Amino acid sequence: MTPFIERRSFLRAGAIGIAGLGITGLVPASARTGSTGLVPTLPTLSGEDIHLRIANTPFTVGGRTGHAVTMNGVLPAPLIRLREGQNVRLHVENTLDEDSSIHWHGLLVPFQMDGVPGLSFPGIKPRSTFVYDFPLLQSGTYWYHSHSGLQEQQGHYGPIVIDPAEPDPIAYDREHVIVLSDWTFLHPHALITKLKAEGGYFNRQKQTLFGMMKGGPEEEMSASDRAMWAQMRMDPTDISDVTAVTYTYLINGHGPQENWTGLFRPGERVRLRFINAATMTIFNIRIPGLPMTVVSADGQNVRPVTVDEFQIGNAETYDAIIEPAEDKAFTLVAESIDRSGMASATLASRMGMTAPIPPLRPRPTLTMKDMGMGGMDHGSMAGMDHSAMGHGAMAAGADAVTADHGGMDHSGMDHGGSHSMGGMNMRDKSLVPDSVKVGVGVDAIAMAPVDRTGDPGLGLEDVGHKVLTYRDLMSLTPNPDTRPPQRTVEVHLTGNMERFMWSFDGEKFSEGVEPIRFERNERARVTLINDTMMTHPIHLHGHFFELVNGHTGSYPRKHTVNVLPGGKVSFDLTADAPGDWAFHCHLLLHMHAGMFRVVTVRPLDGDAA
Repeated sequence: MTPFIERRSFLRAGAIGIAGLGITGLVPASARTGSTGLVPTLPTLSGEDIHLRIANTPFTVGGRTGHAVTMNGVLPAPLIRLREGQNVRLHVENTLDEDSSIHWHGLLVPFQMDGVPGLSFPGIKPRSTFVYDFPLLQSGTYWYHSHSGLQEQQGHYGPIVIDPAEPDPIAYDREHVIVLSDWTFLHPHALITKLKAEGGYFNRQKQTLFGMMKGGPEEEMSASDRAMWAQMRMDPTDISDVTAVTYTYLINGHGPQENWTGLFRPGERVRLRFINAATMTIFNIRIPGLPMTVVSADGQNVRPVTVDEFQIGNAETYDAIIEPAEDKAFTLVAESIDRSGMASATLASRMGMTAPIPPLRPRPTLTMKDMGMGGMDHGSMAGMDHSAMGHGAMAAGADAVTADHGGMDHSGMDHGGSHSMGGMNMRDKSLVPDSVKVGVGVDAIAMAPVDRTGDPGLGLEDVGHKVLTYRDLMSLTPNPDTRPPQRTVEVHLTGNMERFMWSFDGEKFSEGVEPIRFERNERARVTLINDTMMTHPIHLHGHFFELVNGHTGSYPRKHTVNVLPGGKVSFDLTADAPGDWAFHCHLLLHMHAGMFRVVTVRPLDGDAA
């Protein structure tokens, strides 16, 4: 495909041409309601020496004020705008009474500059300054955030844009940086306390008899499906751990009623740089009446693909081009994956314009595929006798099983309580993968997980318009390493949803789990198997990997991947960055609960090949 011809008539005189200007404004993001897209209206930092100050700051949204942890007094933190090939020194002062840090998410930096306390550096002590110093080896849309405690939930995050050294293959006239996040007035430790006491504490969309009788969303499920879920003591509406019951969803630090507005002129090509900086929320993005052409994923250019909607996992970034032809307003909708709430903003030709805000769509429910039975059936579980399965069918804590049930004979099910199917004992520990430590922290093992890179995301299968899938993505340039993988590494995403326990391979990081080890420049295929019924965005520090999606040689290069419930995802990795790197779920509370590993690339010294 021929790359776009670059146009700079507006943008180069504005937002991109700011090198050396330093900070352009310190008005809090909550007081800024609009952006022209021609000059930076987010507080913006650039140049070779940048100063950031971490501090406690009041933050107001929806008429209420709470406590935030900010950088330079704003939420989100200032936009850092740099250029590929330059060297940057970032002086970070911590004024808090606790340790802090900054991780440069998606940037290829020496591991000592990666910003993970206890792994790549000691952290930034209270009332001290740490200087990050590294060259910029790439271009694209990225972000930065704390990797200390739960500060990210309190507002410690901001956007990064690195302009390419060579002419940009993506043509656009103006741009808007769109930082998505979730805000709660609860202290983040209170969130964990409530979730540990009751896994579904924030879920107000559970099935009820009253809802079924009045024809609510519960009516979408058959009686047999509802009975099956009840027998297994599982909740088909358990989509998000934390919901709009406590969250306000933000766009550039603004709640829905504050109507952040991005301007355009009819006929322009407008680049929207989406960054999901949310702590616990996966968003579905759409602009009713206006298609989006996705041109970049995780900062890496992809072949343009036009869609009406896409799902963006925590820590992912997508760049999209829109071409509004009319002198009118459009609503930018960021609906939470569980559809309990949304963030919204306006794209318009003039300030003060608004467009209708669509209502929340009916909440989605989990299916057999989300239970890891995708190899059995792709629709409802109706017609399958689950009365003998109980919670043990998914290996409730005690035992688990992986098997292909495509030709399973249900007549052989033992209804006496031994939980066998077709002569197979569902409590046979010998059938559990050796890599998975089965215990109270594992309440499920996917029986027949399938590759779900062709799926649009939970609840988006039948929306009636084009939704982006990972299989739509192709790198704009050929993959740099054409070697086949030398070995396969399999990692299971495990947890106990009711007890809010999360892990890799059944082991929490605090249990002293061994690192995943690679030799330097080793080529390996990593397969992630999601044994839970929740979507997990998984992030590897220090590397890009190639997502295996059917486009051999043009796999999209990413640093974060959404692994759908009961599904599996593979990526090819060239372990070319020596050091110890974090590998974790980017749902912050899941990482905090134990879904974290260390990836070690050796040797650290010598072997410059």
